[in-house]
Amino acid sequence: MSEVKVNKISPRTNCGTVQLGDSGDTITIPSGATITNNGTQTGFGRTGTVDWDTTPKTASFTAVSGDGYFVNTTSGAITVTLPAGSAGDIVSLADYAATWQTNNVTVTPNGTDKIGSLNENATLDTEGQSVTFVFVDSTQGWINTMDSTSNVRGNPPFISATGGTITCCGDFKIHTFTGPGTFTVTNAGTPSGSDSVDYLVIAGGGGGGGNDGSDGGAGGGGAGGYRESSGAASGCYTVSPLGACVSALPVSVQGYPITVGGGGNGGAATGPNSGRVGSSGSNTIFSTITSNGGGGGGAKDEASLSGGSGGGRASDGNTGCGGAGNTPPVSPPQGNPGGPVTSPGGNYQAGGGGGATAAGQPGGAQIGAGGAGGTSSINTTPTGRAGGGGGSGWSGTEPTSVDGGGAGRSGPGSGRTGTVNTGGGGGSAGASPGGSDAQPGGAGGSGIVIIRYKFQ
Repeated sequence: MSEVKVNKISPRTNCGTVQLGDSGDTITIPSGATITNNGTQTGFGRTGTVDWDTTPKTASFTAVSGDGYFVNTTSGAITVTLPAGSAGDIVSLADYAATWQTNNVTVTPNGTDKIGSLNENATLDTEGQSVTFVFVDSTQGWINTMDSTSNVRGNPPFISATGGTITCCGDFKIHTFTGPGTFTVTNAGTPSGSDSVDYLVIAGGGGGGGNDGSDGGAGGGGAGGYRESSGAASGCYTVSPLGACVSALPVSVQGYPITVGGGGNGGAATGPNSGRVGSSGSNTIFSTITSNGGGGGGAKDEASLSGGSGGGRASDGNTGCGGAGNTPPVSPPQGNPGGPVTSPGGNYQAGGGGGATAAGQPGGAQIGAGGAGGTSSINTTPTGRAGGGGGSGWSGTEPTSVDGGGAGRSGPGSGRTGTVNTGGGGGSAGASPGGSDAQPGGAGGSGIVIIRYKFQ
């Protein structure tokens, strides 16, 4: 085989034609060789692919056969006019910024050409869409031969979400729900950034017991159930002991309905010897976490109720236990029992409602204060929540408010309410010798949901 080695082959005349071989010959390009086209190719045909223009199109334009375009509609809708078609022509379009669902692309045929048999515009309005048009003939015109509606993109490493009142603390976002709503995760993040959230979920506190005008002191309302994660997923903020060993909650792209429980009503002030127990608070729910409402405080001849934390025992001349806490049971406990009455006591001093981290104090020798709640800085400010409501009696030292629970009463008076969005139990109605002042118990405080995660 002979061989010719030259640096350039040119025609005899300027702008002439150079022919390689004769009709029927085979021209072989060996393995490893590269042919670089710095001009315009003709006569080679196409293999169903296009040459992609990697400069995104941000305004309306006319396409050229054989080219593919990344169309960026971030700033507004764009119209793409197809070239005058002949058999085998091909044009591809792709959604550059995943915005076609917001700002559409209108594809316009040239003159009397058709798109799928109709001389009408076509609209591309799917996020992440890419299409390829091939011109077939005058009957059908341009036919879409490939259509991808998948939006394959790298996953952002951090959680992004909406819902509630949103505040920031450094690299962390905090969503606070003081009423019903939806925590909507729009990106679930990755383990290298963030893919789980810390939470504080508190139910509504129970109402304090009412006094019907008889001698007995009524029991304080139990705090709403208190459930908290450890804080390790979002900055190791200070948590109550209840959250020390609880893992953060993994999330996925979806909406999580939020239920914030209301506080229970205070017991009624009704006729002699028929005092009323306080109503239990309502549950608070976020995803798989449910905190149960606090139990209502007891009243004369009526037992206190169980709940997230239990209501305090009324003092009616008998000893006995308060309502059970951590009902139904979870680990770690979401609350504690209400205070008992340990001795009949001449001043009819009742027990306080249970709190998140301590049982209600007993009545008998003194008026029982509400049990302590939990203190967390999940929303940056250390705040005590879910304290029990105070008990009541004829006289003695009046218990003060504890972590959102209503303060107890010494002597006649209506029960004090638990603080809103703390889950504090309601304070009970005061008593008086001889039963001359019928008074209602205080309502429990409503609950709250706080969610925290790393967003950058």
